[in-house]
Amino acid sequence: MFPTRRLWAMLALVGVFAALSVVFARVELLVAASLVGAWLLTRQYAFARDLQRVAADLSVEQVPARTDLLTDETVPVALSISLERPSSLSLTVEAGLPTAARAIDDLSVSLRPGMRGAERTVDVDWPVTGQHRFAGASVTATDGLFRERLPLGSGGSVTVDSRGPRLVHVGEGGSQLLSAYGDHEGGRRGSGIEPAEIREYVPGDVANRIDWKATARLGTPHVREFEAETERRAILVVDHRHSTAVGPPGESKLEYLREAALAALASTRAHGDPVALLTVADGGITARTDPSAAPATYAAVRRRLLDLEPAPSLDPAAPLEDADDRFSWSRARRRSTPADVHRAFTTLRGEHSPFAATLRPFYADRRAYRERIESDPLYSAVSTAFPTSKGSAWTLVFTDDTRPRELRETVKVARKRGDQVAVFIAPTVLYEPGGLADADRAYERYVVAEELRRDLAGLDRVRAYEVAPTDRLSAVLSSRGGVSP
Repeated sequence: MFPTRRLWAMLALVGVFAALSVVFARVELLVAASLVGAWLLTRQYAFARDLQRVAADLSVEQVPARTDLLTDETVPVALSISLERPSSLSLTVEAGLPTAARAIDDLSVSLRPGMRGAERTVDVDWPVTGQHRFAGASVTATDGLFRERLPLGSGGSVTVDSRGPRLVHVGEGGSQLLSAYGDHEGGRRGSGIEPAEIREYVPGDVANRIDWKATARLGTPHVREFEAETERRAILVVDHRHSTAVGPPGESKLEYLREAALAALASTRAHGDPVALLTVADGGITARTDPSAAPATYAAVRRRLLDLEPAPSLDPAAPLEDADDRFSWSRARRRSTPADVHRAFTTLRGEHSPFAATLRPFYADRRAYRERIESDPLYSAVSTAFPTSKGSAWTLVFTDDTRPRELRETVKVARKRGDQVAVFIAPTVLYEPGGLADADRAYERYVVAEELRRDLAGLDRVRAYEVAPTDRLSAVLSSRGGVSP
């Protein structure tokens, strides 16, 4: 409770009466000072009582016209207040707008003594992407002598989506993809945990599915079938390193990859499948959520995707792999894994034959390559964040084509851990400012990116798609008659 200027004036008057009563030895002045002081105490008690009634009777609503908005959109927000019974106090209620919101005018409502309600609407700009929560409104009450400010609980929230790209192409070699996540099938036989039936062994059945008890009982080999699992966990791996910032404002690689990831998230939620999120920057993992089908998890993953921004480069001078050589690594079709290289190098190091001496430098170089790959953020994140997978898993990687070697090793390690892998690649040539100035050169660079996509798609249990602006992709393909490479 705070005094107003009027109260300070009254207290000064009490002090003057008291001082004059001493100077002039007049009891009347002291009585007057006492009466004014008693009156002030009575007003203070009455103010405290009325304030409690206001706190119990006052209802406040902060209601935006819509709760799903786009960046820089202007949406009216209404602030309305009502009292169950009139009050003798003057009230001013201020809205608890989020910090990132910008109101064109002050959003507050005042009630004079005796009024029971009022409303005010103000246009509010929302320039920042993400979920913004209203703070509780606050009320300032006064009777002219005393003043108090009270919070009034919490408010709702508004989700602001990036305007981002509107024509997003997700597909293969210029052909649009209809569904990246796919539908589930039920009632199938497969690798589940619920027993379905026992049937006689047929050539081609794997040995570990033989039911030895049934085989001994029936005298011939039998295998046990299980109900295939229809729940499929989706692990979204989103690369937001510095290279994903390439592109015009609002149409960068990351903006398009985000749209593809949001679409995959929506499909996952529609199926009721658990979802996990892993975001990776140049310094490593920036966010990680465990798989869950809870509504709060879907909301948290969506909010994190909307808030994602390209990370600053840790070493701006470090070059990316040259675009001309971006696919040369795959020409030899070398399929050895980092583990293969490690075993081979360990074996050769212990031998002293001329053959081993000849091969040792080659495998030393391969071992250095293995160590470098293992230190790369995307490979390291995917291989360590979810080292094991129980049941059916679907790993979806959203990245660009600037690091093909790391990407291929990442896909391989994700494929080992899960059942299926989908890769969504943003070709750099389709985002660079001026990248389409030379049509022939742009097409050649697109061919390099398409070869990378096809090579990844050629791996077992791997699908690979391009994510690109529809108009720019069409421009590249039209330069060769609209035919994909």
